[in-house]
Amino acid sequence: MAKNKNNFINLNNAREDEQIEVMQKIADQAHCPFCSENLRLYHQQPILKEGQYWLLTKNQWPYAHTKHHLLLIYKTHASKLTDLEDQAGAELFAMIKELEQKLNFEGGGLALRFGDTDFSAGTVNHLHVQLIIPDAMAKDFEPVRVKLGLQWEKRK
Repeated sequence: MAKNKNNFINLNNAREDEQIEVMQKIADQAHCPFCSENLRLYHQQPILKEGQYWLLTKNQWPYAHTKHHLLLIYKTHASKLTDLEDQAGAELFAMIKELEQKLNFEGGGLALRFGDTDFSAGTVNHLHVQLIIPDAMAKDFEPVRVKLGLQWEKRK
């Protein structure tokens, strides 16, 4: 196990100082920050929608160069795709389609990391989907970068 990793949090993949500070508090408590009993303890963004399987919220630490960076969090603790209920996929895509219509975005991407956070580059070991809409019309536009996989140094 890495120095900055437990069953729920992998600080090695955190990007921002505030995120590291909050995630360290969560790691000290040894609980999952995306499980419903813990989510509202640390996540400061409102819950925008809740379905049977997923809840929708804004990402507390959005990636640079995004217009929208939303999280769809699986309501039951799971870390692997095989942990998902079959119907959860249909609800997930229905929620994303609804967002596409409501926000009228031209395009974007989905990031779904799963499994061991040393391999997925996730910070939280709880299934969640990131809906990322780049701010393509910004004067200082740059592509949004999403990390997957091990850092080169950790592979050696």
